[in-house]
Amino acid sequence: MSEDFYSERPLFGGAIVSTFPLRFQDVSNVRQVPDHQEVFVDPARDESLIFELLDFKHDVGDNGSATWFLQDLATEQDAEGCTLIEHSGVVEAPGLHYRNIPSVVTTAVGQMAISKGRQGREAQNVVKVYLANLRLKAVATDVLITAYEPVLINPLSESASTVGAGLAVPAAQSGFLPMAEVFKLVVSTFKVNDWNLFGSSA
Repeated sequence: MSEDFYSERPLFGGAIVSTFPLRFQDVSNVRQVPDHQEVFVDPARDESLIFELLDFKHDVGDNGSATWFLQDLATEQDAEGCTLIEHSGVVEAPGLHYRNIPSVVTTAVGQMAISKGRQGREAQNVVKVYLANLRLKAVATDVLITAYEPVLINPLSESASTVGAGLAVPAAQSGFLPMAEVFKLVVSTFKVNDWNLFGSSA
């Protein structure tokens, strides 16, 4: 049975809310985070959740948009061996309609080898990455929700000192909600309270 306690968490000053476990701590309390991002991390498990607001990418079609962003992320992080595990079709998000313009969601799950921070390739960890792309067309914004779950921790990674090297202990075994479930919860409870967050296009 999961002992994870979760609650609705304010994002971007409360303009957006989403529900996820309290074990994920707000990184902005520790270091500076760009204004268009909200980053939460569970240091004990080296799991993280990132919410990102981007200008709408008109050249990326709805179908497979999450897969496109996942590949883009892999390139940006200089990842090795990015494997697509699964991806969804386009789903309408009725709760995110604005001015009668629908919003759509696609998701993708991949696995890749990436290094922490400025560490080199010799310290790469194997991580599972869950990515949702919420396309808020009415305000010309692509929202990315990305969840990182370590699969294999490299002994040379800075994560090894906190969570230990080798295969990551499954969340359920430790009494926590598995990342796949955390991800579903986050995406399904994502809600915009104040559309003015998106500036002049709102």
